[in-house]
Amino acid sequence: MADPFDHVQALVRDHDIDRYLTALFAAPEHRGGLLALYAFNSEVARVRDLVNDPLPGEVRLQWWRDFLTGTEHGEASANPVAAALASTIRRYHLPVEALIALLDARVFDLYDDPMPTLTDLEGYAGETSSALMQLGSIILAGGEEPGTCDAAGHAGVAYGLTGLLRALPWHAARRQQFLPADVLDRHGVDPETMFRGEMTPELGAALAEMRAHARHHLDRTRAQISCIRPEVAPAFLPVCLVEPFLKVMERKGFNPFRDRAELSQIYRQWIIWRAARRALR
Repeated sequence: MADPFDHVQALVRDHDIDRYLTALFAAPEHRGGLLALYAFNSEVARVRDLVNDPLPGEVRLQWWRDFLTGTEHGEASANPVAAALASTIRRYHLPVEALIALLDARVFDLYDDPMPTLTDLEGYAGETSSALMQLGSIILAGGEEPGTCDAAGHAGVAYGLTGLLRALPWHAARRQQFLPADVLDRHGVDPETMFRGEMTPELGAALAEMRAHARHHLDRTRAQISCIRPEVAPAFLPVCLVEPFLKVMERKGFNPFRDRAELSQIYRQWIIWRAARRALR
């Protein structure tokens, strides 16, 4: 059987290039565990794209839930991501409850129900993006508590909100609403105009509020940067892309349905390299 850690490295490189690049700055002895965590996240984050109906998506997530609770049906070791994740959980004593909470949050992805409130969206980002940063920090600390819970909470929300803002046109095209209903209502946004790909002044105001909220969490992250030890810093490196992506979306006349909130790959690599150089000193 091929080494499952070779498989997770290739999977993350193909489906989550930014996290793959940040993982390259992790200590070699812990890099495999970090990539196993990211591969698991990639597998569950892509479920909506791999199914045509919520039910088979629920089945896929339930398989992972059964695997994590030790009641999986079939041989989990045949799944290289599961095998690598199981080894990582054992080695670093990762809290399985956090991984199950991540799965539970991802159930929202399968349906077209609107995100109710900004608080709910923060909770979603906390159980997905923030959880990855905290679990990654535990791995890079060799299984010890790294003291980064608060920093991971804010960093993950900043990164998660920014990613969802970038993905607005793709979500809107399939009538998926991650923008909180209370924020849209506050600015008088008709969701149907968003689903049709129409940029309106009302939507622009709602997006500006969301970007400001992402910046709020980014500022809180920066205020806690001193608690992040150099050896666990690679788990936080994805957040270095938040500011550049927000600046793209804040350009005058930017229309998310017409203009891509994107940076060239070489520029993204340079941003990550510069942030890693500073963090690992």
